[in-house]
Amino acid sequence: MHRIANIILALSAIFWANTLSGAEIRGQLELFSAGGGKRLGANELRNAVIYYIPDGGSSVSAPSKPLTMATRGKSFEPRVLPIVTGTQIRFPNDDPILHNVFSVSPGNLFDLGFYRKGDSKTWTFEKSGLVRVFCNVHYSMIGFILVLDTPFFTKPDSTGAFRLTGLPEGGGTLRIWQERGRRWSQRVSLPLKEQVKARLEQSRRRPTPHLNKFGKPYKKGRRDERYR
Repeated sequence: MHRIANIILALSAIFWANTLSGAEIRGQLELFSAGGGKRLGANELRNAVIYYIPDGGSSVSAPSKPLTMATRGKSFEPRVLPIVTGTQIRFPNDDPILHNVFSVSPGNLFDLGFYRKGDSKTWTFEKSGLVRVFCNVHYSMIGFILVLDTPFFTKPDSTGAFRLTGLPEGGGTLRIWQERGRRWSQRVSLPLKEQVKARLEQSRRRPTPHLNKFGKPYKKGRRDERYR
């Protein structure tokens, strides 16, 4: 009896392990400059986000601890941060100057006010969508937070290869976002035997046109701009 019970438990463990492991999507992303000429490298690839939305939807669970997007060298690091709804993000200031982090993106509008090096402020992102993050002091600073309703997302490696695992079988949509290109999407049915190949054409990088948090043009020559 004990032997039979052990066999049943072992088979049950295998069944649940296979169920939990789910399907996967493997793929290759290629980025090209406008006109399809020059192939873009790791710096651009690392700012792409690949995510999968099952037809039946999926539940998400926000991490228990905040994630981080720092202000460092008059830039946001990381520049692109994918998260699920309900996630808290810390915005520590690692620069020897004032920053004022804000966004006017619909559904996720916030303003953290001015704060100095060593200080940090936190915000919770409750609504899905693309959040463009700016600094009210420095026009050229921009970060992107992609708030998702799916837990199935990743970034490609330096060669453009990517892999999504633990996916539910059946139909769904695979999507790719990159700040300089149009959103890419493809219908898939899992399990998927072949690799997905995606090619995106990117526009020339330039500062995203925007106003300050008061809806007015940025002022030139303010004192904090001397820290370059």
